Amino acid sequence: MSNSMQRRPYETGVSKEARREAFRTGQEPVAVYGLGKMGLPLAAVFADVSGAVVGADIDRTVVDTINRGESHIDGEPGLAELVEQTVDDGSLSAVSDPATAAAEASIHVIIIPTPITTANEPDLSILEHVVADVATGLDPGDLVLVECTVPPGTCSTLVEPTLAAESGLEPSEFGVAFCPERTSSGRAIRDITESYPKIVGGTDQTAAAAAASIYEEVTDAGVIRLPDAATAEAVKLFEGVYRDVNIALANELARLTDHLAVDVREAIEAANTQPYCDIHDPGPGVGGHCIPYYPYFIMDRVEAETPLLRTARAVNDSMPAFTVEVLERELGAREAAGGSLAGTIVLVLGLTYRPGVEETRATPAKGIVDGLRRRGVDVLTVDPVLDDHGAFDGTQVALTDVETVDADAAVMVTPHAEFDDIEWTAFDPLVVVDGRDTLDLSETAHHVYTLGRGSSTGRDGE
Repeated sequence: MSNSMQRRPYETGVSKEARREAFRTGQEPVAVYGLGKMGLPLAAVFADVSGAVVGADIDRTVVDTINRGESHIDGEPGLAELVEQTVDDGSLSAVSDPATAAAEASIHVIIIPTPITTANEPDLSILEHVVADVATGLDPGDLVLVECTVPPGTCSTLVEPTLAAESGLEPSEFGVAFCPERTSSGRAIRDITESYPKIVGGTDQTAAAAAASIYEEVTDAGVIRLPDAATAEAVKLFEGVYRDVNIALANELARLTDHLAVDVREAIEAANTQPYCDIHDPGPGVGGHCIPYYPYFIMDRVEAETPLLRTARAVNDSMPAFTVEVLERELGAREAAGGSLAGTIVLVLGLTYRPGVEETRATPAKGIVDGLRRRGVDVLTVDPVLDDHGAFDGTQVALTDVETVDADAAVMVTPHAEFDDIEWTAFDPLVVVDGRDTLDLSETAHHVYTLGRGSSTGRDGE
């Protein structure tokens, strides 16, 4: 094992100031494993602070792009410039072999995908492989930081034992801490450096102290130290589960709009003026690589019943189908439609899971498109930030051509800013389902159903 005496981020009796100085001056080289949407921004920020970072990613194209001083991630303000700067000054480099990175580093940061299986079970296989690679270069005194989302207890029951078994070291000779990423696509650098306090929990207090010292150099928002790694792992999951359950409440209330004969969105807005009420906005579903998956990371680790988490998932998963049902009902009410969606032409606006982000994982647009196709609809997909619509069973239409389409209906799924330029008066009267309450078509002849508000017909159609 090389240079172990020269670099010991995990060591008792070392002051916080000494640890921070060693990290800031590059005396403790860093390896970041996983250079994707969250990993590359993290590696670039670490390199900017410490001046000694090697990133590892098995995708050779990604590695070559970074080593040219370029970013393969679009839509991240400041990232391209930071990558160029840190590569040019020698602070950041990339390799395709994680073991090579492990041999060079004393601080190891793991930020790789942790998906779920088709059976809704956490899939930690990628994490297991990366931990084994880290172990090949693990020296006494090294520190391993896990940023990717995992079930509570993973650092203690998987990461630490695997590192010990594969490296031949005792657990007391190295440190492990869980320090979850708390970032969103499109604002990663800001989130890493200033938006939220960093959560830190170690498998022991020395690891927690060492991790806290490092992140205090990275973020201006401070560090929250928790008593152990499992608590920190739970915090990351609780953040997502709270949003999932809250959105499910909003969605269930939105489904009652017509039954209650009230504007549910207006009622929610008024209710939220009370300081103990914070109901989220309803919509056509919940997407992304976080919220739809986090409940399963908790369910997998407990034998106890979790009816609330399961119900929330069921409600949110049902919203794409509900959106299609609403369109079928509203369009069917028109005499020309004959009560059926079959044979109609429907524009689906927005395929990514949220505006301005080129990410389609778990997007509700997929369920909406599939539901429409099963009803015999000719689906036209429109998304200005997504070049390839191949994952969706429809005909891709450029935003510039939308107003030439002879459609019967439209569904607003993801309100990209570019949709603000659509000239809705160019269409013959449509039935429009507005999933996000972003359209004002009152000056048109279109019939609009807004999830959570109900039906309305524009002035010209009255």
